[in-house]
Amino acid sequence: MSDKRKSPLKTALHGMDERAYKMMAMYLQGPCKGAAVVVEDLKAEIDIIDADSVKAKTLLKQRLTESARPIIALSLQELTFENIFYVKKPVKTSDLLSALSEARAILSVKKKSDNQVNSCTQNAASRQSQNPVTKPESLLSPEKDPVKKQATKTDEQKKTSKHQTAMQLDEGKFNAFIGSVPGLDVNDPKQFPDATYNPKDYFQGYVQSALMVAEAKKQVMRLNSGWKPLIIFPHNHEIWLDADDKQLRAFAGVGMNKISGPGMTLTPEESITASVQESLEKVHDQDAFLWKLAAWTSKGRYPGALDIYRPVFLKHWPNFTRLVVTPHALRISALLMASPRTLPEIAEVLKIKPQHVFVFISSAYALGLIGQAKREADEIVQPSVVKKTEQQSLLSRIIGKLRANKS
Repeated sequence: MSDKRKSPLKTALHGMDERAYKMMAMYLQGPCKGAAVVVEDLKAEIDIIDADSVKAKTLLKQRLTESARPIIALSLQELTFENIFYVKKPVKTSDLLSALSEARAILSVKKKSDNQVNSCTQNAASRQSQNPVTKPESLLSPEKDPVKKQATKTDEQKKTSKHQTAMQLDEGKFNAFIGSVPGLDVNDPKQFPDATYNPKDYFQGYVQSALMVAEAKKQVMRLNSGWKPLIIFPHNHEIWLDADDKQLRAFAGVGMNKISGPGMTLTPEESITASVQESLEKVHDQDAFLWKLAAWTSKGRYPGALDIYRPVFLKHWPNFTRLVVTPHALRISALLMASPRTLPEIAEVLKIKPQHVFVFISSAYALGLIGQAKREADEIVQPSVVKKTEQQSLLSRIIGKLRANKS
């Protein structure tokens, strides 16, 4: 379907004086043929910002932290901001239309993802009404307790603050944030075969196994690792851990074979202690916890279960409102939603470091969002091969008949 048949993108303009504002509104209606229409900020789907204006830096940071809308930045200089579509001045119609098209694609996949999330939420609510929450689980349920409700609200605000901080990390800070493996350059194509890791060798693997057990049994479970106890609440899709992100990041990269002690145990949690009830700030969304745990475990590597030279695809758009947004995560998601790609191809097409691709793939794979496409050669037999095989079979039958006649 052509853009003419699509409803125009609702766009908010920022950092422009009255004259520039009117000219851009006319430009969108004229040369861009109504691909977008200017509306007030509250009704907008995307933002277009004059990145050369005096307040541009403040506007960009504000938009990135307060809104999940796609951003198109107009500038004389090429921008390196993450998750922003750059259009060089003087603006060319083709460049702006291309940016609008990419923004529309992101909105489309996000809408599908939101619909899936809403559907899952409704199904979960239906199941919960049919299967009442167990007593230990209800201790974290705030619906009927105003005090707990306020505590949960405060906790959610803290989670949001962490998420916004993660979104503002530039590549340099993120490299220090994610860590590295001594003696391995994950950005060197020659070392790609060695840039793998097995989640089962780390805390991540045990957490994933524990989550599956808790979900299957629909029971609150405690994972004891000899480090910090981790409690899983399957009905609420949450995890409680008495450790901050810095501690978790350090423990995530330690191989389990290097830890002495009784080893991992998983036991039902019959009762919730007062310390758990009173420390709701230590409760994590299960997906958000597993996403960052996988990122820290990978240290820029990719899961060994994936073939780096076979295309991967994204099953649906990640819920970035709750997840740590790694560098180029939105661009990688948009690319994979369009078509399957190999990991090196993703880095090449987007002109980014393989390290950022590997980290994103590791986190998305941990959540079950990544699938590996089959090779065409595995499913398609070449016509020439089929023809040759048929000829050999026919020849064998003829020779067999001749021998039978002679006898």
